[in-house]
Amino acid sequence: MEPEPRKLLDQVWDALRLKRSSIRTEQASVNWIKRFILFHHKRHPRDMGVSEIEAFLSSLAGDERVAASTQNQTLSALLFLSREVLHQDLGPVDALRARKPKCLLTVLVCSEARNLLSCLSGACLLIAQLRYSSGLCLMEALHFPSF
Repeated sequence: MEPEPRKLLDQVWDALRLKRSSIRTEQASVNWIKRFILFHHKRHPRDMGVSEIEAFLSSLAGDERVAASTQNQTLSALLFLSREVLHQDLGPVDALRARKPKCLLTVLVCSEARNLLSCLSGACLLIAQLRYSSGLCLMEALHFPSF
């Protein structure tokens, strides 16, 4: 008697472990694959293609307003499922990758910086002066070693 075939998500776990993925990557990938299947009313991913992936990613972006990095993480999980577990080639999918929006830095002019620094004192003033003069990020300025 032949053993019962493994369930799809168990196959995903096995494939991720074989690739030595971190536990967080495994959890996130399986979660996105589950959500993809549920989004398409429990259809088997073998019966779906690029258009279904695109619909799911569009839903994440439009309805849930997830970040571009989250959309790309989801796409990677679905591509892993397709390529490594189902052994299907979906063809070119680069157009589905979300692009991170470019954000413009806001820079204070000298008079604005002077006004801001004049409102501070003590450790807050020291940290603000350090950040302003060196370009450090906030967490870099706050986590300096004590000598």
